Amino acid sequence: MSNLNIEDNRNARKYSPKVQLMRVAWSVGRILFRLMPRPLYAPRRFLLRLYGAKVGKRVNISNTATIYFPWNLEIGDWSAIGEHAYIYNLGRISIGEKATVSQRAHLCAGTHDYSDPALPLLTPPVEIGDQVWICADAFVGPGVSVGEGAVVGACAVVTRNVDAWKVVAGNPAQVVKERKMKTDE
Repeated sequence: MSNLNIEDNRNARKYSPKVQLMRVAWSVGRILFRLMPRPLYAPRRFLLRLYGAKVGKRVNISNTATIYFPWNLEIGDWSAIGEHAYIYNLGRISIGEKATVSQRAHLCAGTHDYSDPALPLLTPPVEIGDQVWICADAFVGPGVSVGEGAVVGACAVVTRNVDAWKVVAGNPAQVVKERKMKTDE
């Protein structure tokens, strides 16, 4: 067994000088983002786009949501990110159209290689499909894809891909049912 090498981890260059500069710039942008009152969705979309996010039409993002790196965010038309949601997008996070990330949900696209004593940073992407609902307090881990129309139940912990139109719940998340849409008849 070898020991962790925290010194190597702390000395490693995790971000390029360009990304470091972008992080400093976003520290100012983040303040503006938070200060915009709740109904000012359009100015928040504009601000995120200024910092490199790809934000669709009519997207509603709460001013209390945390978006770590806007340039690693893509979100489709008519989607929403709720209050105090945490978008930890060290790697790319894409959210489809008509998707909802509810309050306090956590999408995590950053981790470390625990098998390497220096614990190097890893940034596997997270993909949230169209019409997905990530419920309150749910966690979606690095490298996970949540298929179209799926529902991740409240407080669920998702560490594996979720198939389209499935409802998952629990820790670890497991399929509990199919999601069926009501039709007008």
